[in-house]
Amino acid sequence: MPSNITELIDLLDLEMIEDNLFRGKQPKTELQRVFGGQVAAHALVAASRTVPEPFVVHSLHSYFLRPGDTSVPIVYDVEKLRDGRSFVTRRVLARQHGHPIFAMTLNFQIPEDGLEHQDVMPEVPGPDESIPLGDIFSARNHDASEWEREWAALDVRYAGNSRPGGELPNDKEPARARLWIRTNGDLPDSPLQHAAAFTYSSDMTLIGASLVPHNLFVSSPNMQAASLDHTIWFHRPFAADQWWLYDQHSPVAHGGRGLITAKVFTPDGTLVASVAQEGLIRVRPTGA
Repeated sequence: MPSNITELIDLLDLEMIEDNLFRGKQPKTELQRVFGGQVAAHALVAASRTVPEPFVVHSLHSYFLRPGDTSVPIVYDVEKLRDGRSFVTRRVLARQHGHPIFAMTLNFQIPEDGLEHQDVMPEVPGPDESIPLGDIFSARNHDASEWEREWAALDVRYAGNSRPGGELPNDKEPARARLWIRTNGDLPDSPLQHAAAFTYSSDMTLIGASLVPHNLFVSSPNMQAASLDHTIWFHRPFAADQWWLYDQHSPVAHGGRGLITAKVFTPDGTLVASVAQEGLIRVRPTGA
């Protein structure tokens, strides 16, 4: 995965190989399958390159269909579903080895003024008072160098969760997790670059929130975890290279799946995006 911001910016760039057809490169990684945030960010970039200004993305809805192969590029085929006066819709199908591995539908809108309201940001310790996620891994006796190899392009700080003995109450909402996130370096002054970097980051920690009340982790023995779908609503433009709070909540888990929703706030309390994901959280019997 990208080990610095320069590699992340390069990864999020795509090669155009034909009208509405793009190819994404693969980073060096020890992961067994392509990171879902990478495919989602690539699909967003591919669709955006078929949309005229001043349209900007306001929502995307996606399904992870097959595990991606980290050894070969991914091809992104963009279908133009609708070009309206206020909204534009695109569908993207990502393929490897002749098979679809990922599908996304996106809507774009010309920015306009309208009615406004939002939830209040929760009270949390600031980024400087929060613990780097690499330190959390070290405290759990994990090899922190794995974090540095795969995720060093992002700066992630732990701001509390509702795990037994955690910082947040767990009587009414047993599955909550909060993190501060930003890219580990400056991004170009491009709304698409920031939206793509946020999309990339947004898939990284959600499943973990659904495991909080069970005192499990994605890396726990016998845990099989994977993103099944992923949705983002972009409410307002924001900078992915500045801190944003990822306030995650899993309202239910059942049938080997966990649902996670998240609100995204900037430090001044502005609600800038909302995210939802369902993930596979299957605990395999020992020896299976």
